Amino acid sequence: MLYIYYELNHAVIAPARAAAQVMGATFRNPLNPFSRTPMGKGIAAGASLFERATRRYGKPEFNIETVTVDDKPVTVHQEVVWQKPFCRLLHFRRDLPQRRAADPKLLIVAPMSGHYATLLRGTVETMAQTHDVYISDWIDARMVPAADGTFGLDDYIDYIIEMLHVIGPDTHVMAVCQPSVPVLAAVSLMEADGDPLAPASMILMGGPIDTRINPTGVNRLAEERGIEWFANTVIVRVPFPHPGACRAVYPGFLQLSGFMSMNLDRHLNAHKEFYGHLVEGDGDSAEKHEDFYDEYLAVMDLDAEFYLQTVQAVFVDHALPRGELTYRGRKVDPGAIRNVSLMTIEGENDDISGVGQTQAAHDLCANLTDEMRVHYLQGQVGHYGVFNGRRFRAEIAPRISEFTRNVRKARKKTPAKPARRAG
Repeated sequence: MLYIYYELNHAVIAPARAAAQVMGATFRNPLNPFSRTPMGKGIAAGASLFERATRRYGKPEFNIETVTVDDKPVTVHQEVVWQKPFCRLLHFRRDLPQRRAADPKLLIVAPMSGHYATLLRGTVETMAQTHDVYISDWIDARMVPAADGTFGLDDYIDYIIEMLHVIGPDTHVMAVCQPSVPVLAAVSLMEADGDPLAPASMILMGGPIDTRINPTGVNRLAEERGIEWFANTVIVRVPFPHPGACRAVYPGFLQLSGFMSMNLDRHLNAHKEFYGHLVEGDGDSAEKHEDFYDEYLAVMDLDAEFYLQTVQAVFVDHALPRGELTYRGRKVDPGAIRNVSLMTIEGENDDISGVGQTQAAHDLCANLTDEMRVHYLQGQVGHYGVFNGRRFRAEIAPRISEFTRNVRKARKKTPAKPARRAG
């Protein structure tokens, strides 16, 4: 019933939101003499604030039309190169001469944790300057018909392997936060099977490889509540008339309430400042606020099976670092990784994945040589700053580019090690 109440609330408040839009337009109209008065400006700002606070935010677009390569703008074409019910694989093809078109191929695995892949728009724009970029564009579970079946952690791993097969050999895979565990699992399985399309390297960024290390509030909540609490409290059925009607999901609006509550004071202050910018006529500052929250407030539903399995395996059981993670009944062994170089990146002030949780991947990948592994701790950034923002562009992205190119050079000199197959 919770989802139905949410939909009813939107329906009930729709007339008030429409009235706020009309009122805002009226008091912003330069032909209205009140638009230039403090009262008029306050009314217009308040109406805009109310409309935005009660709006349902749809899936944003990437809208990446050009990137800068060698100090020149280059046209980008967004293409869907593979698709299954819960994901599309997007390719950001750049109009480049053959010499630069051979830049390292990079698959960015976006988190399936509430926000759309467009949250990584800045990541894509930055990495596309030096790489041939692909990204996993996860689909809102609310939009997937129940007839297409459920989506679990094993399916997530399957999708990663299939995407790597589609892109082809010598691909580098970058996992941003949550996908670090399934990406490490997928690479482990591919290496154990001697898969020739296993990636050249994997970059794990701010991921929960071992949440027993420096546990954060998010980690402690999962352990304290247990899986039954999550199943009984946050899992609901999608109502009609959505395409995914009757599908069990962890709905986006509940996830958003959790995101907001973690930094409620900051969000309240941001909206207070937004109101002030509108009253003062500071259009640039107001536009920056709108751009950020247009993305931040756009959330998607997660299939219940995937969400509950992830909470259980990653945050409650710590299955991967304990050597207990399985894939379709088969044990996942990161020790099988012998040819895929590893880079881990963490943020000094990360309050989602604590310092050391991602670095733990190096201990699990015990058969990699020192030359095949890199760890980098970025100072003065939180979780979001690990993959986006000024320090990502200036300090993290250049290190990733250097890493992938060094891996490519090393692979040309050294033949791949034979796979150590499970006995």
